[in-house]
Amino acid sequence: MARILVTESIAPGGLDRLRAAGHDVDVQEGLSDEELKSAIVGAHALIIRSATQVTADVLAKADSLIAVGRAGIGLDNVDVTAATESGVMVINAPQSNIISAAEHTMALLLSQARNVPQAHSALVDGRWERSKWEGVELADKTLGIVGLGRIGKLVADRARAFQMRIVAFDPFVSEDRAKEIGVELLSLEELVAASDFLTVHLPRTPETIGLINAELLATAKPSLRVINVARGGIVVEEDLAACISSGTIAGAALDVFDSEPCTESPLFGLPQVVVTPHLGASTREAQDKAGDAIADMMLLALAGEFVPWAVNVDAAEADDNLRPYLGLAERLGRLFSSLSVDSPSTITFEVAGDIAVHDTRILGLAVLKGFFGRTSEEQVSFVNAPKLAAAAGVELEEVKRSVSDEYLNMLTVSGGSHTISGVLTGRSAQQRVVHIDGHGVDVPPAAHMLLISNDDRPGVIGTVGTVASGAYQQLSAEMAPGITLTCAACPGFVEFVERGQTTGDEVTVLAERLLAPVRAAGVDTLLLGCTHYPFLARTIGEVMGPEVVLVSSADETAFAAMDRLGALGLLRDASGVGTRRFWSSGDVDTFRELGSGLLGVDLDRVDHWPGR
Repeated sequence: MARILVTESIAPGGLDRLRAAGHDVDVQEGLSDEELKSAIVGAHALIIRSATQVTADVLAKADSLIAVGRAGIGLDNVDVTAATESGVMVINAPQSNIISAAEHTMALLLSQARNVPQAHSALVDGRWERSKWEGVELADKTLGIVGLGRIGKLVADRARAFQMRIVAFDPFVSEDRAKEIGVELLSLEELVAASDFLTVHLPRTPETIGLINAELLATAKPSLRVINVARGGIVVEEDLAACISSGTIAGAALDVFDSEPCTESPLFGLPQVVVTPHLGASTREAQDKAGDAIADMMLLALAGEFVPWAVNVDAAEADDNLRPYLGLAERLGRLFSSLSVDSPSTITFEVAGDIAVHDTRILGLAVLKGFFGRTSEEQVSFVNAPKLAAAAGVELEEVKRSVSDEYLNMLTVSGGSHTISGVLTGRSAQQRVVHIDGHGVDVPPAAHMLLISNDDRPGVIGTVGTVASGAYQQLSAEMAPGITLTCAACPGFVEFVERGQTTGDEVTVLAERLLAPVRAAGVDTLLLGCTHYPFLARTIGEVMGPEVVLVSSADETAFAAMDRLGALGLLRDASGVGTRRFWSSGDVDTFRELGSGLLGVDLDRVDHWPGR
């Protein structure tokens, strides 16, 4: 369970999601800078809106912080660079308020064109001023959009319905893409000179602060009206007020200001200006979407999963083609870490197949996350994995091949003397390890795997399995004494039965050796889980002693019990000729509850031995 500090008002639905997941949601609104530094100690996550300032000093006090979540779009109140250096993920909700912001842009554009607020104010003050507040039509006017991102495109769509000509400035949008959405691209200077209305939709960055200034506005038409529902500081407010007062441009409508909350500005005394107190995202729908979205992203971040809206992950967002491979890449990185006794100076990550045409950097980060996640004392994320690699002197080298020799797509991690490859198979995209150190295999990766390199001689694997099972049972006995039910399934016993040898010294010696750890664990009930075992019951009974109850799979009661447990997913059943093998999947509590009713025994603990 994580402690999530919330310092501003967030829609309750999102907070309820976090609480339902078992997290401690600590709401402390209106904190001062010093109070925030104190409150953030011990917090695993921080959720904010636009007022909380997450500075480098604040982050320095955060001893357990995994992620900062902004319930909205803008991040100018978060020191993203300092967060990245600290390994803290920064998340926003970029799609939560885009419709609200686009609609508010149109509201201000119309209000500015028709002087709606000024006329309203005059009328309620008792003045009927029809001629004074003459406006202009939007039809056939040119709308210049600075920033053709999500919100800019929505504004273009809506303005087109008013029969406006749409031009835009955005160096990151291609000519072909602009033509597809019916927008003409211009340089910023050409845009300002051609526009009747200019609307800004840019993030606040060092490059955009002061972008719209007196020098640029001096090239505009006298009829230009400026609208800003993006971020304060992009438009120089003093320059804007001076240009309106001098008649250089006709007016402006602003929802955001350089410093907020703002109650004094040279723009407030001008009748040609419409202002609102940062209402772009202030709709019920936007607040609900932002709260829900940031809660969902926080749950992913706290679980160590890929977070689509993390802004400081050094990779493109994983699309539908790559997302299924994230888990495989991380698992391969973890398994490769287990193979490597010492960290290699270079880890080579190869992507082969159709997915190689995509930006696969996120898969490389997943490999690093898995590689360092096995050994690092701190939680490894997509943000701090590169930092950990740099600190360890490990370089990730990515190689792409458009064709995979054996599979549609294959991921390979190599370095030093070790190599491991994996694929996704079937409609359900199941993970499979297919190559380890030059050997072809086909196994699903698991949290615990034993890799054995041996000569290809009969009996080697059986001997290793016997030794490993004894060690496993001994460990179980040491960790949890009082085992009362053990499922036995030993290939050595089966071999004797298949030879028709069910009694004798050899069988007894084998039984004594294999069952010694079981007796030492204090077992009082032994479930014989194969139809061969009734033939060995006499020998097993002699070895275990009269105080141990044997439950045979040949009994109808035991068969019914196994069928019931199998249906619940507690036993896996593989049918063979004369053989019924099974083992528990580890759901001890449910097995224990079913034990007395189905098997007629009291179960304090269930274990499986020797792990087959």
